[in-house]
Amino acid sequence: MYFYCVLFITNFFNNFILDKKITIAIDGFSSTGKSTLAKQLAKQLGYVFVDTGAMYRAIAFFSMEHGYITPDFFDKETLINSLPSIRLQFKFNAELGFAEMYLNDENVEKQIRTIEVSNYVSKVAEIPEVRTKLVEQQQQMGKNKGIVMDGRDIGTVVFPDAELKIFMTASAQTRAQRRFDELVQKGDQVTFEEVLKNVEERDYIDTHRSNSPLVIADDAVEIDNSNLNREEQFGLVLDLVNEVLQKG
Repeated sequence: MYFYCVLFITNFFNNFILDKKITIAIDGFSSTGKSTLAKQLAKQLGYVFVDTGAMYRAIAFFSMEHGYITPDFFDKETLINSLPSIRLQFKFNAELGFAEMYLNDENVEKQIRTIEVSNYVSKVAEIPEVRTKLVEQQQQMGKNKGIVMDGRDIGTVVFPDAELKIFMTASAQTRAQRRFDELVQKGDQVTFEEVLKNVEERDYIDTHRSNSPLVIADDAVEIDNSNLNREEQFGLVLDLVNEVLQKG
């Protein structure tokens, strides 16, 4: 009788934990593996995953395609005026197991991951009108909780009341090496020096912009994953999730 009572209580508690829905905000520097971690958590918890970086990358790609931005030129006003015509959607790809970014009904998941887009994305993300448009969409996506969202200002601006906030960091050299390996594996022709320069420039722009700069939320848990592999990092964060769920 005692065994069945314990089993009932345990199952009830586990089901309660699984039924609870919280908001998980993952912020941090570029190339710290935020999206990879967010995907892992969303899959484990049955939550919705939103890669906000992909949204900014899509607008940067749109700007490139329309000639609004080049290495020596940026027509911010024309981009701002074009924002109402930009439609962004995440569509789930069952074969890949995650949602891909669509820009005006076109799958641009591959195009937005290039070093060229990386060179422009922080400049595009500086524009207040761009951030306002995307923050409104992001908040709408997470209104029912049960979401894992990663970016630069999720825990400070998009979801300041998120139950769990993670801030990820690593040395610039480590992040550049990871990004370089990833791009080379995809077949991109890049040098390590080029990738490192991009990482350092994005760090500076992200932390110095006047609108929603990259900062650590007061209640965020900072994780330096310079010496952590994906499994170790996932286990560490999953423990934090379980602590939050059990506290509630």
